Amino acid sequence: MRKTSLCSRVNVDLQRDLARLSHHRTYRLGETVLAEMEATSFVGIVVSGVLRMQKSLEDGRQQLVGLLFRSDFFGRVFGGLSDYAIEAASDVILCCYERRAFERLTERFPELEHQLMLNTLDELDAARDWMLLLGCQTMPERVASFLLMLCRRGEPDEWVSGANLSIHLPISRRDMASYLGTTGESISRVIHEMSRRGIIKIRNAQDFEILNKRQLVRMSGRDDLSIRPAIAAQSSRSPYERLAAANGLPRSTGFH
Repeated sequence: MRKTSLCSRVNVDLQRDLARLSHHRTYRLGETVLAEMEATSFVGIVVSGVLRMQKSLEDGRQQLVGLLFRSDFFGRVFGGLSDYAIEAASDVILCCYERRAFERLTERFPELEHQLMLNTLDELDAARDWMLLLGCQTMPERVASFLLMLCRRGEPDEWVSGANLSIHLPISRRDMASYLGTTGESISRVIHEMSRRGIIKIRNAQDFEILNKRQLVRMSGRDDLSIRPAIAAQSSRSPYERLAAANGLPRSTGFH
């Protein structure tokens, strides 16, 4: 995780200070990390597991608006209340920093503040891409795009190799349905159709094998087997730049 997170994109002095200020927190599936409208007391990086970001509507409904994976940054820097709840979509381990201490580092190290600005701009771009996906893509395209996003979050070398690619669905089918703006039944129909067409092999409810990468890409509404060069080159980008890119479907995770 350290090779792809914030720690790999800053100078040695800042790495040392980040390590000194960090501490680990563990949350079980379903536990709240930050409540909606709660003052942000800490920020951090996902070490393992998946976080979901959820927004409550006035009528009581909740909408999943984003997912954060290993090496992704979470929390609101420079004060304010959390606009959405951050919850554990699986068991997670987080590397956390007290918010005010982290903010003081941005004063000492301008490069850190610069990365935060890049992150904000990427989130705006990703949100626009997500609006396009929900507004224009069919349900099969959304599901295929989601599976491609999981592929991008895996090992890049595995995608470009000729071998079949195994992927794990790190969230519940209910979360996936909320994320894609549909129902669990619709997702199940699409997944079984993909299996019938030989695009994927279903091992169990959360584990799949990609049998035909080209068909999966085409089903997502694209024809580029490389799955977006900008994503393939993510190892050269900052973790904040990857926060939106890797999280997004054609774009991603998209709200980010």
